[in-house]
Amino acid sequence: MLYFVAASLMPINTVIVDDERPARDELAFLLKGFPEINVVAQGKNGLEAVALIKEHDPDLVFLDVEMPGLNGIGVIKKLVERKLRLPQIVFATAYDHYAVQAFEVNAVDYVLKPFDKARIARAVQRAKKMVDAHTSPVQRLEELVGQLGAGAQELREAPPIKLLLKTGDRMLLVDAEDMIYASIEDGAITIHARESQGVSNYRTVEELMAGLDPAIFWRPHRSYLVNINHIREVVPWFKSSFMLKMNDKQGSEIPVSRGQTRRLRELLKL
Repeated sequence: MLYFVAASLMPINTVIVDDERPARDELAFLLKGFPEINVVAQGKNGLEAVALIKEHDPDLVFLDVEMPGLNGIGVIKKLVERKLRLPQIVFATAYDHYAVQAFEVNAVDYVLKPFDKARIARAVQRAKKMVDAHTSPVQRLEELVGQLGAGAQELREAPPIKLLLKTGDRMLLVDAEDMIYASIEDGAITIHARESQGVSNYRTVEELMAGLDPAIFWRPHRSYLVNINHIREVVPWFKSSFMLKMNDKQGSEIPVSRGQTRRLRELLKL
């Protein structure tokens, strides 16, 4: 009997993921009103969500659905692919049609933006029941991904990301998939695309990466970010390192740092 009392008092370790800072702050503030909730980390994109879930192994995640690059549904797919333990999921969404029907059946709960304290309370209560009962969300979340991937137009993968390039007095928009590589020098990021080249409005490579698909865009060196679909050749280099020859007109060569050599082998099955 004492075991069950102790178990019910165990904190529910929770991660918040939303690409909008005000939404994260609001949700964290509301969750402070629930002593059973222990917020252990916050993330601002899907890539961070996967990393934080792997690091903290939380019981519960409040996960934004609509994020650039890797969205909330994409996060679930990544967790399943990597065979990580799936936490209970409460989705945050602005949708109130098809998606909500799927979330009602397969997620712990969903909350609509802007957040409502009573609605958050209901989500916490439902999550607590699932956590206390040690109910696995695996089958439900896999079914959710299947349903949403079957043709829900509202929750199709995010439209192609557009990147802004400044070249002279012109500002050009290019699809992210057309980016061959990006380089940073003296604090400025230059994006090299199929038909154009210019300075990005992003301040750091990390900011640029946050909105891109991590399965396609890879950072082989601290000064470069490459689109692996535009690698023309992998050239063995000094002391077991490699150089990437890109398929731009100049045949640009990008160094691979020693720390990224293993990742290169994984990406290209070397």
